Amino acid sequence: MTDQSIISDKNALRALARDRRRAFVSTLDPLAHRLAFKAVPSPLARQMEGARIVALYVGLEDEAPAQRLAAQLQAIGKALALPRVLDRLGSMDFLLWQPDAPLLPGPFRTSHPDPGDGPVTPDVIFAPLVAFDRGMNRLGQGGGYYDRAFARYPDALRVGIAWSAQELETVPADPWDLPLDSILTEVELIEGPEL
Repeated sequence: MTDQSIISDKNALRALARDRRRAFVSTLDPLAHRLAFKAVPSPLARQMEGARIVALYVGLEDEAPAQRLAAQLQAIGKALALPRVLDRLGSMDFLLWQPDAPLLPGPFRTSHPDPGDGPVTPDVIFAPLVAFDRGMNRLGQGGGYYDRAFARYPDALRVGIAWSAQELETVPADPWDLPLDSILTEVELIEGPEL
C-alpha cells in the first residue's frame, strides 16, 4: 500500500466515522447527552493520581465534550489547561484554564485561554478523535496537532475521548502515531495493555 492510498483510506475512514458520530449523537436522548462525560471513572482517576495539570479540549458540534470533566477534575485538585493552536504546521501548546474564564480568538477559527504566565506542561492530555480501535489507535482530524503534542510531551498520559459509535475495527497507524493509553466513551473506559 502506498503512502497516498493510506492517506485516502484515512480520509475515507474520517468521513465514515464523522457520519456515524453525527447519526449517533442525533439519536441520543437529550438527558443522556447532558449526563455523558460528567464523571471521571475510578480507574482513570487512579491513573491520574500523580498528575498536576490535565489538558482538556472544548468539544465542537458533535465531538465528545471533554470540558464536562472539568468540575470533577478541579474537585480532585487538578489544574486544567486547554490547547492553543500556534500555526498551520501542527504546532500547539497548552495554557492554564478556568472554566468560567472567557476564551480568546486564535488562528484558524480556534480559541484559547488568556496566555497568562505562558504555556504549561500537561501531565495528562485528553485528545479529541474522529475514530479509534481497541489497539488504542486514534484517527484525528488530519492536522497532526495531537500527534505532535504527544511527541512533545512523551511522559503525559494520553487519553482519547469519544462516543462509542466512533469505534472501528481497525484504524491505520503511521510510524509517528503514538497509541493512546486509555479511551473514554460514554459507556466504558478502555485501557491499553501498558496500564
